[in-house]
Amino acid sequence: MPQRKYYRRTYQKNKNKKVGLFLKILGGGFLFFMFIFSFVFIYYARDLPRPEDFTEKSFVLPTKIYDRTGKILLYQIYDEEKRTIISLADVPERLKQAVLVAEDENFYNHFGLDLKGIVRAILKNLKIGRPVYGGSTISQQLIRSSFLTQEKTLQRKIKEVILTLELERRYSKDKILEFYLNQVPFGSNAYGVEAASQTYFSTSTSHLSLAQSAVLASLIKAPSYLSPYGSHKDELLARKDYILERMEKEGYITKEEKEIAQEETLRFSKIRHPIKAPHFVLYVKDYLEQRYSDYFLATHGLKVYTTLDWDLQEKAEKIVKEGVAQNRNFNAHNAALVALNPQNGHILAMVGSADWHATESYPEGCENSEKGCLFDPKVNVAVYGGGRQPGSAFKPFAYLQALKEGLTPETILWDVPTEFNPDCSASSTDEKDEWGMNCYHPQNYDEKFRGPITLRQALAQSINVPSVKVLYLAGVKKTINLAKTLGITTLEEPQSFYGLSLVLGGGEVKLLDLASAYSAFANRGLKISPMSVIKIEDAEGNIIEENQKNPKRVLVEKPVDRLNDILSDNKARTPMFGPRSPLYIPGHQVAAKTGTTQEYKDAWTIGYTSSIVTGVWAGNNNGEPADKKPGVVLAGPIWHKFMVEALKKYPGREFKKPEPAETDVPVLKGEIDWENPHSIIHYLSENPEKDPQYNHWEWSVQNWLKNHK
Repeated sequence: MPQRKYYRRTYQKNKNKKVGLFLKILGGGFLFFMFIFSFVFIYYARDLPRPEDFTEKSFVLPTKIYDRTGKILLYQIYDEEKRTIISLADVPERLKQAVLVAEDENFYNHFGLDLKGIVRAILKNLKIGRPVYGGSTISQQLIRSSFLTQEKTLQRKIKEVILTLELERRYSKDKILEFYLNQVPFGSNAYGVEAASQTYFSTSTSHLSLAQSAVLASLIKAPSYLSPYGSHKDELLARKDYILERMEKEGYITKEEKEIAQEETLRFSKIRHPIKAPHFVLYVKDYLEQRYSDYFLATHGLKVYTTLDWDLQEKAEKIVKEGVAQNRNFNAHNAALVALNPQNGHILAMVGSADWHATESYPEGCENSEKGCLFDPKVNVAVYGGGRQPGSAFKPFAYLQALKEGLTPETILWDVPTEFNPDCSASSTDEKDEWGMNCYHPQNYDEKFRGPITLRQALAQSINVPSVKVLYLAGVKKTINLAKTLGITTLEEPQSFYGLSLVLGGGEVKLLDLASAYSAFANRGLKISPMSVIKIEDAEGNIIEENQKNPKRVLVEKPVDRLNDILSDNKARTPMFGPRSPLYIPGHQVAAKTGTTQEYKDAWTIGYTSSIVTGVWAGNNNGEPADKKPGVVLAGPIWHKFMVEALKKYPGREFKKPEPAETDVPVLKGEIDWENPHSIIHYLSENPEKDPQYNHWEWSVQNWLKNHK
């Protein structure tokens, strides 16, 4: 018994020693952690500025944006700050409330970091699969925009958190909000709510309406991107309506007040910027602001060397303006142009509208009408949205896919009246089938049918019916995937949404995407994405960013060589366009394609040599149709005049002559069995009768032959 007690005491003693040792280690680790945390806190907190630093104007070095030579200054970011300091008591409650619901609804309840907001943002980002939402509080934004960069590094985040905590320790919530409302950038060189109010609405904050307050709160998220003078005004107004809804939900305003504010007609003050190549510069500015904070760009004296060729840009602006002056006779009031070097992706010229410096849209008062504007000077049609249908300018993607699948330039197609909905009668001109689905029997632009025609002739002359057949043979899904591979970013709907009308421009594209995709043709299958910035230097001349993209092979050369040969064949396109159309430039081998939507809403000409790709769009901002004039009439002359000037500086070499296609199939070699003629499906399919298009295509061929003995 005594021995058992002895062992029990010994066990307990050893156990206490182990527990004590564990507690010592734990305590030591905690003290070490606190020491490291305190050291880091003190190290970074020493950089926290005096309160006056949030309001005193500091010495700034503006960021300067140059052309490719570094000799032409295009623009200076924040060349002159506009700032008027006001106290928090002078800021209207509606404006404060709008800012809080937009940026930090829990501002008065957290300690500088909103843990719930951070978790909520993480969950949202995980749900959509990309980092879109952030959990930054107003305090964090104030620190980051005033003293830090946008670089996503652990050191920057640690510094931001520590400075935020120290900021919250030193100052009251009202003082922090006052700092923020006087410091935050709103774009157009305006810092703080008072300067923003004067800049955008020519009034003081005390006279802002509820809708105007919501607009200013909307701008904080992305002042350059959402600028009312840029290409994303619709997104700005949509965010304004969202903020008003949030204000109603939080009980700040009534439903009636929200609805009145949402319906209010907003008129923005007119601003003229000392700026060259404005649409291009704002495109570059968007690029910069995705990488660097507004404060960093405003104070660190960066030198940005862009890809722009100023000589070509000046010519492009003049040619587009003159072209639109002519096109107004056909009710087409705007145009845009993009020129790229296909070898390196450099954007050489960008004109987003006929005249960025125009003081008014057309017609007067159109900004607030349901129809919208025929001409809006500030919208950059070259890069904005995907709301422009390419018409026949999309056809090369289908033809290239067909050439990849084994068709040849000599392949025989049949340009005859054809019904492509298998559930409609082959001879029908009905609009619907028995299931209520649309019948589809497209017409050619000249309302003529040519019978047997080669693939070369069909593409060169932009004949619609054989082009629909080419898309079917190539495959809609494969063609969409090819277009995406080449840089078309807007075809996001399911395949069934587009159908066979895709080849006639049923999708929507951006001009810059389309021109960039064509650059892979010019470069024989090598793709390189568009580039606007060559390099960026700091104030001391050190290179902090340099873009040297390498082209990536996305296409094999032989099909591309055949496509280039067709699109540059002036003889083949002559029956439709004439021998000296705007697509023909004497002394140069130029590949070109036009496009016109069926409703004449959009007119295109895209053309290229081995050294330059130029795309031109013409039409109206609001999509109102022009007076039934095709792309070669509206966009063609602009494209031709610019290319004549561009080729003086960037002469291209001739395209490689394609190798003859090797095939034993007569129809692919351009041969027709006149004793027993059939559609192409008959020769290419192992079981043609099972093909859903076979019967209609066969009927259309036989019917045409019967009427053309």
